[in-house]
Amino acid sequence: MALGALVDLGVDPDMLRQELGKLGLDGWKLEFHQDERGGIRGTHAVVDLGERHDHSACDDEQQGDHHHADTPVHGNHHHADMPLHGSHHHVHGNHCHDDTSSGHHTHEAHGDGHHGAHNSWKEIRALIQEAGISAGAKTRALAIFTRIAEAEAQVHQVPVDEVGFHEVGALDSIIDIVGTALCLDYLQPDRITCGEIELGGGTVRCAHGVLPVPAPATLSLLRGIPVKTGGFNKEMTTPTGAAILAASVDTFISSGSFTEIKTGYGIGTRRMERPNLLRVSWREAATVTETQPWQTESLVLLEANIDDMTGEALGFLMERLFDAGALDVTFTPCVMKKSRPGTTVSVLAAPGTLDPLRRTMFEHSSTIGFRELPVQRHSLKRKESRIRGGFGEARKKTVFYGETPLRSKIEYEDRARIAGEQGISLEAAEQLITG
Repeated sequence: MALGALVDLGVDPDMLRQELGKLGLDGWKLEFHQDERGGIRGTHAVVDLGERHDHSACDDEQQGDHHHADTPVHGNHHHADMPLHGSHHHVHGNHCHDDTSSGHHTHEAHGDGHHGAHNSWKEIRALIQEAGISAGAKTRALAIFTRIAEAEAQVHQVPVDEVGFHEVGALDSIIDIVGTALCLDYLQPDRITCGEIELGGGTVRCAHGVLPVPAPATLSLLRGIPVKTGGFNKEMTTPTGAAILAASVDTFISSGSFTEIKTGYGIGTRRMERPNLLRVSWREAATVTETQPWQTESLVLLEANIDDMTGEALGFLMERLFDAGALDVTFTPCVMKKSRPGTTVSVLAAPGTLDPLRRTMFEHSSTIGFRELPVQRHSLKRKESRIRGGFGEARKKTVFYGETPLRSKIEYEDRARIAGEQGISLEAAEQLITG
């Protein structure tokens, strides 16, 4: 559906097929045709795997339709065949209910006997690195696949390089992920933004058995990202969709002021009560925000003063709040009535994610009530890049004031991992990584 929506927006399908051909993989065809859902016409993308296609990785009857909500891209570059006007454009997507389920869940590479060429993360990484596609698309595709591999390694407690994909699923995922990376590199947006993401509900049957929705890997991939549940009793966001969003979106916003330039619709296979569509919009940022070097968001602050919970219980509460979609959780010591020492629990959230957080506060804390205050958050743009060397690979986040880089930081998890592997301190690991 992402491929269909981006082609409907203006990406050249022949270019996409030609670039994907540089991967050197056989046994697939990528076709596009017009279709409609709920009276809305768009482009239906079909990855045809021929005789290799099956549903052994996930049960299609159980598999939900994947939802990638509000995926806006802000950009100032466009192609001559796209009727765009203005200087600063972005793409914005709504309501993706995807159902191309076979093979989108990764699983351990050892012991199931169904693996062929390019089925492990190590093999897929080498395949993409050696492909003759553009550097931008290559970087984005590797970032997406890396997030999936890391999430699955965490869930199944295996080394990242041992994470594998079902043979059919690997090919399907390669076309989906590399194709999406190629489309975004073709469009060259300045900025990608996204609203809250619908996770769905119920269960899904995959290679590991029946899993709750959202899948554990999906939750891991979307940690710290605004999400919502309860809109559907199906899986609306898969690990693949979550990884595309987590690796591609610059800012998650709940509102904004834009000029709509062009809209594309990706059509899903499954027919549902609601239109099974992914809407992607190419937009121009409003003039009032163009001069601001930061992003402004309207959020909600939930606060409670608590004096009868242990440190361990508060730590567990923090984990549950993040799982429920909190953007940030902090604890502040306070003095309550009768001079009792207490803790102020502060939860920052997007407006559409409040009910799960309210339930979590009542179910996992001892409070009998809390405050909600509308707040505005001003934040700087962040970009993630990867540094590679003899130590392996490490992630670096850079903060920008407008377009000017302010400072960079190596992710703690990567510093800690390299420090442990090399037997050195965190400071020495950072020096090793940064050179």
